[in-house]
Amino acid sequence: MPAVDDILSSRRRAERFAQLLDEANGGRRHHVRSRVDGQLVQLVAVGQRLAADPPTVEVDPDFRTGLRAMLLATAEREGLGTAPAAGEPAATRTASARGSLLPAVTARRARARGAILIGIAVGAIAVSGISAASENAVPGDALYGMKRSKESAQLALASSDISRGQLFLDFARTRLGEAAELRGDRLGFSAVLDDMDADTRQGIRLLTTAAVQRGEAASLDTVNTFVTSQRRAVGKLLDGADRADRERTRRSLVLLESIRERSDALRAAIGCGLPAPRTSDTLGPAPAACPGAR
Repeated sequence: MPAVDDILSSRRRAERFAQLLDEANGGRRHHVRSRVDGQLVQLVAVGQRLAADPPTVEVDPDFRTGLRAMLLATAEREGLGTAPAAGEPAATRTASARGSLLPAVTARRARARGAILIGIAVGAIAVSGISAASENAVPGDALYGMKRSKESAQLALASSDISRGQLFLDFARTRLGEAAELRGDRLGFSAVLDDMDADTRQGIRLLTTAAVQRGEAASLDTVNTFVTSQRRAVGKLLDGADRADRERTRRSLVLLESIRERSDALRAAIGCGLPAPRTSDTLGPAPAACPGAR
């Protein structure tokens, strides 16, 4: 018989999985972290994928018939659905009334219980290596949706805006690798670079905003490091590219240059003690120039 601690641990894991899946699907964020969050990332990703594209399941007619018979027998044995006999004790009638409330309670918990049930299926799929196999998928591959769902799960598990910002920059690096695989596919190449630039903007906005809020210029080091390495890697896409791909690649290079200029301006503004900027754009706070600066 499993130990009580093991039972409680399994229950907490299931409840935490239900929370994370709910958050990943747009539910209320709980702003808490658990030591098992890292283990649940892939499960949340697969759970999202299953919810978005549920597999087709055909129930065997014999199984359906047998299950119905078992449920009816259980209902008869437990007295479910039968009216109380005349003169039945009040305590029994109270218990019956309480039982009538169970469907309402079950409905309120359906979402969490559904997530737990999905988790059972997810566990079987995750250990089969599907999630790991999706790492090298590119747009158009069967497992690419799984790959993106895993990224959404990672964002849901992030504990702060800085962590989310760094994740978005990691995703931008991933999109760059996908673009390199799609060279020659004009539509696919351009679409992946669009996603790369969107991830870049999201990450930079979160990181620059955090740097201004904290008043720490050192927080911009991550931004500068990313721009330096990413600009070098994006530049390699120009080699041997046709005219359309070169033009699209240059737009991403222009974005990286704008980010570097914004980072330098914010670093200067923080250094000279300017108040936090009141305006912002897709790259985050837009600072004013320091007094006396040209």
